[in-house]
Amino acid sequence: MPKTGKTHHALKNELPSTLQRSEQKAQDTFAKTYDSAMESYGNDSSRAARTAFAALKHSYEKVGDHWEPKEERGPSDAHAEGGVDSPMPTAGGVDANASKGHLYQLAQQLGISGRSKMSKDELVQALQKANDAATRKARES
Repeated sequence: MPKTGKTHHALKNELPSTLQRSEQKAQDTFAKTYDSAMESYGNDSSRAARTAFAALKHSYEKVGDHWEPKEERGPSDAHAEGGVDSPMPTAGGVDANASKGHLYQLAQQLGISGRSKMSKDELVQALQKANDAATRKARES
């Protein structure tokens, strides 16, 4: 099912819940990429969704239960840098390539305890966990 309507904007009810709580540009980025990928890949919805999330993660990062613009465009983690066949794990929307200071600020914003003693990799893991918890909580509401 197409993710964009006659206005060429995202059909909000067709989007993943985290995108429904995000700004219009993030919604449109996902939806337009998804629709284009569906045409290119012959209606393979799972491949189209992976492509759309990959495009989204170049400009946005997951913060809690929604997506926010990144400070700098580009791959968000080692998996994105390696491409679709990369054996590296994904950071699940966390911009693992951001500075430790930026990750610390997000951890502070999300109320992650023990953040001041965490390494950069530990901050990424803690942010993934906090994002997942915030998404679950938002879906329950």
